[in-house]
Amino acid sequence: MLKEMGLDARTSFRLIAKASTESKNLVLLVLASLLEQSRKDIFAANHADVKAARESGMSDALIDRLTLTGDRIDGLSSDLRRLAELPDPIGERYDQSVLANGLKLSKQRAPIGVLGIIYESRPNVTIDVAGLAVKTGNSVILRGGKETMNSNHALAALAQKALTEAGLPAKAVQFIDDPDRSLVLGLLQLHEFVDLIIPRGGAGLHSFCRENSRIPVITGGIGICHIFVDESADLDKALPVIYNAKTQRPSVCNALDTLLVHRSVASAMIPRVVDFLGAAGVTFRAHESVLPYLADKGRALPSSILIAGPEDFDTEWMSLVLGLKVVDGIEEAITHTNAHSMGHSDSILTEKEANAIRWINEIDSAAVYINASTRFTDGGQFGLGAEVAISTQRLHARGPMGLRELTTYKWVAEGNYHVRK
Repeated sequence: MLKEMGLDARTSFRLIAKASTESKNLVLLVLASLLEQSRKDIFAANHADVKAARESGMSDALIDRLTLTGDRIDGLSSDLRRLAELPDPIGERYDQSVLANGLKLSKQRAPIGVLGIIYESRPNVTIDVAGLAVKTGNSVILRGGKETMNSNHALAALAQKALTEAGLPAKAVQFIDDPDRSLVLGLLQLHEFVDLIIPRGGAGLHSFCRENSRIPVITGGIGICHIFVDESADLDKALPVIYNAKTQRPSVCNALDTLLVHRSVASAMIPRVVDFLGAAGVTFRAHESVLPYLADKGRALPSSILIAGPEDFDTEWMSLVLGLKVVDGIEEAITHTNAHSMGHSDSILTEKEANAIRWINEIDSAAVYINASTRFTDGGQFGLGAEVAISTQRLHARGPMGLRELTTYKWVAEGNYHVRK
């Protein structure tokens, strides 16, 4: 089964890699329309997945990731249309130079080849990846989790229908619809056909892929995101940023996990954060440094606050839980963030340019923010149209992986019958 899919993917890649920009954009526009026309069928498939997930005891955070709503379908359609409007990176020439002997050199963007995407819980990944793969002339084999089998099957079928209607090979997008977990290992071993593996899920999935793949793997999408409130921050403006980063969609990887507050503003900031976010259902894991700012002498802590345990600052909460810690300054904030962050998204709220520059230069994360919510780390928000993943690695791609991140390049040398001397 897998070898046949791999062969089909490789064959389809040869065709879609040379497809015109107009043909690829047509796929995206047709797929956007099919999503809107097929809402009833999509919702029925997704409802079956959500029902089974609830019965199995899946957490609310994962069910939120699994659920497709009308707004989310609209968002997927809008992202596809924006993607169609973006320049096609394939064939782009850059880094052009002329050697002393007159030989002209440049790099030209080219598709990577066959992508293997292994993901959990989020059926929107099926459409995001299909759209990005088509636009960049790649083919893709999708392996979603068993909890999203019905949703993914319905969405992948629409992607294949859009390819067919645009005159491109349907098997440029394939979906493994067998829940047998051994097929994940099989996909990781399919090195003769698959060029790159991108897992999207929890730490366990990422570790499994790194340890078992015979194919290069790009990992990411795990958060533990921080915001540091500097002593110079405008506290009135800071509070809505913190609220947005924590509560707007707490189950995703760019949601806030730990708030660090400068000691000089802790007495003014900590109670406001607890009251404002607590009203939205947020509970807190407070470092001992925070306790003097939370409870009156001789009185117990509010029920929404627990003393942080040894693992709490290394936890991606994916829910309405927020770690709190008071630090003595930016040095301690940077040290804490680099020690506990997963290299995803970290922000400073400050009015000091020197501190902003230090944060940019010293925080070792894929996305660093100055006076902004971490929730912006997203392909759509960054103007990429969509994303296949958010890489926290250092090689090839880092942060949201959009069109250019799904390309490689070839050297182009243009001469006038040059020979090497």
